[in-house]
Amino acid sequence: MAKGNKQKEQEHHNDLLENPEALADQLSKTEQFVENNKTLVLGIGILLLLLVGGYFGFETYKKSQNEKAQNEMFQAIYYFESDSLDLALNGDGINLGFKDIIDEYSITSAANLANFYAGAAYLKQGDFKSALLYLEDFSADDLLIQARAYSLMGDANMELENYSKAAELYKKAASYKENKQFSPRYLMKAALAYEYAENIEAAKESYETVINEYWDSSEVQNAKKYKARLEKSAS
Repeated sequence: MAKGNKQKEQEHHNDLLENPEALADQLSKTEQFVENNKTLVLGIGILLLLLVGGYFGFETYKKSQNEKAQNEMFQAIYYFESDSLDLALNGDGINLGFKDIIDEYSITSAANLANFYAGAAYLKQGDFKSALLYLEDFSADDLLIQARAYSLMGDANMELENYSKAAELYKKAASYKENKQFSPRYLMKAALAYEYAENIEAAKESYETVINEYWDSSEVQNAKKYKARLEKSAS
């Protein structure tokens, strides 16, 4: 039945292409529909224009806001790198801090990056719960900074004695766009977290991954040593 309907539709399409009178009749019907439904057609046209215009307008506004936010954040980054963490977070009365940038420019990529800096700042201050709140709101697709964010979240959980969660985050950091420069370092942190969580098999597995997959990394000797220590303790 469906095949028959499809065939009829094809035949109708061919008639329109091959028969000028049939095509003219179809166009006439379309014109008549437009004539009878002017308000509807006009409304749809206006809606489409508003949607397209709104999209491009929003993108232009977003780009402008992002440029402003980046300029505002310059001083906050300077304070962060100088370990003036309160000023970095809250501003100095003239320049905005990371928290202000997040609030005032929430739709921008600069505000997203400010979440990372704010989380790192709170972690340095020992406010581990606040650090997690900001780091969890950060996301990126680059090679380094997203993995670093997962690792910092692991550090915060270690300080809060959530060792299994910390290990999970370190493993996530290690597996995010794996590379021989940072992945073995995060795996070593995961192994230590597993040891604190008394998950010895998982710890040995992390050390083994460093030994077997990152044998030319600077962490491999420690991985061998710590794995041997665990095996000796188990015997």
